[in-house]
Amino acid sequence: MADEHSFDISASVDMMEVKNALEVAKKEVANRFDFKGLKAEIELNEKDKTITLLSSSDSKIDALKDIVISKLIKREIPPVALSEKNRENASGGNTKCILKLNDTLDSDNAKKITKAIKEAKIKVNASIRGNEVRVVSKSIDELQNTIKLVKDLNLELPLSFKNLK
Repeated sequence: MADEHSFDISASVDMMEVKNALEVAKKEVANRFDFKGLKAEIELNEKDKTITLLSSSDSKIDALKDIVISKLIKREIPPVALSEKNRENASGGNTKCILKLNDTLDSDNAKKITKAIKEAKIKVNASIRGNEVRVVSKSIDELQNTIKLVKDLNLELPLSFKNLK
């Protein structure tokens, strides 16, 4: 049996699942009666990790956003993985909305996680390693308590807990 156990906390999104969800969303939009004859586009920019929605009005943008989020949820990508970056008027009387994929654990959130773990006085050591937080303990039960604590923080990130050893 190992002397120490550990796991990594990171924020990640499976881009293949995002692509699949957006393809299904495009098909649904093409078949929906309320979008017949209207401009409704969904585009993914993998490099910038953004999703661009383009439609004729704010209400149609909201409907597109709901469709995208529902398809992401079905692919087990939490809605907190998306945040609305901006909404603006586009050419031709259309409205454009850019959604940002939040899939990196930035230093501020990593610090929040480590601070919450230390304040909870759980017998674990948490350290920031780049885009993830490594949590080490002698007890697997303490690690499971830590996972529950971090989930209860309700951070606006798609957290994943990997490499539990």
